[in-house]
Amino acid sequence: MPAPTHATAAPLTQGPILRALLTLAVPIVLANLLQTGYQLVDAYWVGQLGANAVAAVAVSFPINFLLVALGSGFSVAGSVLVARHFGARNLPAVNHVVAQSLVLTLSLSVLLAVGAYFASPLLLRLIGVGPDIFAEADAFQRVLFLGLPLNFGFLMFQALMRGVGQVRLPLYINMLALALNFLLDPLFIYGYGPLRGLGVAGAALATVSTQALSVVLGFVVLLRGTSGLKLSFRGFRPDTELMLRAFRLGAPSSVDLSARALGLSMMTILATGFGTTVLAAYGIGSRLLALGIIPALGISLACSTLVAQNLGALRPDRARQTARYAIGTSFLGLLLVGAAVYAAAEPLVRFFLTGDETVVVEAVQFVRIAAFSLGFTGVQQSVSGFLRGTGNTLGAMLLTIISTWVLQFPIAWYLAIHTALGFRGLWWSFVVSNALAATLALLWFLRGSWQQADPLQPQADVEALAEEAG
Repeated sequence: MPAPTHATAAPLTQGPILRALLTLAVPIVLANLLQTGYQLVDAYWVGQLGANAVAAVAVSFPINFLLVALGSGFSVAGSVLVARHFGARNLPAVNHVVAQSLVLTLSLSVLLAVGAYFASPLLLRLIGVGPDIFAEADAFQRVLFLGLPLNFGFLMFQALMRGVGQVRLPLYINMLALALNFLLDPLFIYGYGPLRGLGVAGAALATVSTQALSVVLGFVVLLRGTSGLKLSFRGFRPDTELMLRAFRLGAPSSVDLSARALGLSMMTILATGFGTTVLAAYGIGSRLLALGIIPALGISLACSTLVAQNLGALRPDRARQTARYAIGTSFLGLLLVGAAVYAAAEPLVRFFLTGDETVVVEAVQFVRIAAFSLGFTGVQQSVSGFLRGTGNTLGAMLLTIISTWVLQFPIAWYLAIHTALGFRGLWWSFVVSNALAATLALLWFLRGSWQQADPLQPQADVEALAEEAG
């Protein structure tokens, strides 16, 4: 086995598992909160423009999320491959994976950016956006589409750093970028002096500008090699075999994230059918709930990294124990987050919207109904993170498809259209579907059916690891 060639992050394959999980998860959670801060800062400044502007941003969010999901699945592949090789202490392979992962994701992002920019009006028509907000929504998302390569580049940087357990530096870069975004938002939205305000499009431009700064800083870190990862220009020569392996691992994750994003789009379509007031309430409420889910996503990503590193170090027993800690920690933590969100629902909503009391009332009700289902989301996310860490990205994909398309969307449609709940059936669908999805995920994990061949290592090795874990 190749020996380490330079200093790297502290190993995560030994010592107390819970401490390792939290050491990795907390900075990831904080970084994700700061990433969400882009949207929340935008929502704050855009909210001063009125309900139509809020709705324009709300309808654009699921579309942009879908496009990011198509490429970010490959950042999952890069992170897991890096973590597996790092756990095996094969650092030359780690650095090779880094370069090839960047080539793959940046190439895809350019194709998506060009196609989405020209298809923007068609996408808005497909989801039934009304003429009162169409122009603003189109302007907002076209700017975001042009920034997709920057978005993908930094997402991959964070994923690769996470694979070797380096999670603090991306956090610091996010802090700097968010501070800059907060300053640029009012400048680009409202204008100042000779600079003309761009309205909602200005919010998107501020976000893209700060993403550019983040990418530049990330590449400087990788090229200097001070983080445990070292890029070389020679490493960017395409490696077909590795690219195919990453594609087989990343494609299910892309479908996974895309299925979730499409589910959000379909929920947005349902909300659109009830008018701008319901759409604006759904837009604000869903963003606040997404903020509440961030701790579960952080624990899920930390779980994936720890599981992959421990399997690389031939510690499958420790990998499975990591999942147990992740499931319990995420469930209890998200219950507490749900309680906090419930208690603070009204001031949180009012922070992001002023001047439309009807929207405020409905958004508060939405948030309070769905808040205590966040714990179930934590269970599902932890199981999915474990599956990705083992290389079983197909299993994680199936869990998402079932929870989103077999459970949430049909339940939301039935409750909203065929019961006396009306549009509030959309709110209650979060509770019912999250509880059912968590039960399914937990049963899947306890059955042990995740122990299957993955694209990270030969079949014989997988069988040996599964036998040792069982």
